[in-house]
Amino acid sequence: MKHILGVIAVIAAITLAAWVWLGRSFDQLLPLRASEESFFVDRLLGMQFYVIAFLFALIIGFMLYSIFVFRRKPGDDSDGDYFHGNTTLEIMWTVVPLGVVLYFAVVGAGYLGDITAPESNELVVQVTGSQWNWRFDYPRFGISSPELNLPKGQQTVLEISSIDVIHSFWVPEFRLKQDAVPGMVHPLRITPTEVGTYVVRCAEICGKDHSYMLANVNVMEQNAFEAWVRAQVAPPSGGLAEAGAKIAKLNGCLGCHSVDGSTITGPTWLDLFGEEVQLADGSTVVADEAYIMNSILNPGEQIVAGFDTVAMPANFGAVLSEDDLEALVAYIASLSTHDSTE
Repeated sequence: MKHILGVIAVIAAITLAAWVWLGRSFDQLLPLRASEESFFVDRLLGMQFYVIAFLFALIIGFMLYSIFVFRRKPGDDSDGDYFHGNTTLEIMWTVVPLGVVLYFAVVGAGYLGDITAPESNELVVQVTGSQWNWRFDYPRFGISSPELNLPKGQQTVLEISSIDVIHSFWVPEFRLKQDAVPGMVHPLRITPTEVGTYVVRCAEICGKDHSYMLANVNVMEQNAFEAWVRAQVAPPSGGLAEAGAKIAKLNGCLGCHSVDGSTITGPTWLDLFGEEVQLADGSTVVADEAYIMNSILNPGEQIVAGFDTVAMPANFGAVLSEDDLEALVAYIASLSTHDSTE
């Protein structure tokens, strides 16, 4: 009984110290909570941390007590007592953990139901992942954006998909994560609570520039969000080339094609239009409107020399409209210092 009380005291002391430390530093261990859903996640995670702290104390407590109390005394060369199993203990360490796991399963299922419950006025945003870019479409307003803009306090359902490989949408401050799978749409509901700018990351290794697949998430007050929507639906003030620049940024084109002459995943667009291009099969072609159009719609047909592999998705014909393609060609032409009439 003396040893039982002693080890219980050691375990209780370690558990209490761990719980006090967790109570004071738990919020500092995690990013800012910026959504209603994050409170459910943090509450469940906090409960698990306290259970883990007790299990840690249970193991360390028995170990420390045994090291100091049952250590071999000087001159004692006798064998220790031999024990062969303990049925009661084995039943306890099977039933008790099972009960804890079932409890967390029930609590987690309840929280999941709260997190995924839809509201009548939710905002729909279509999120499309691609190598290595995020695109956000607002079907209610008919606008698209390279950044995710959300009104504070309004539930938003993100309809997440991909056009090439598997990606994963993750904003740490929102606590929620959802895969973007080609050919499938996965919903994710978020209700932002804190105004600010956050970053969406891809949490699924998706290729060479996976770590650079970032986009800003701007949470703003309702009036600021409405002003942003009005600015987006207004007719563009610039010409066709300016519209093409926006389309290039929106669809992640600039992640593979530079506009300053540097070589990245694909050929640079600087001084491309009107130039004679050497192809991988040894032939040459002039980079006119027809060539650029074909390179966008059928990227595997005319591969530029030095770029023997095709990383560009072949489905931009389904993503871009004819007007988008025309604007994109105009933008590429505007990057050329050559006279396109020569």
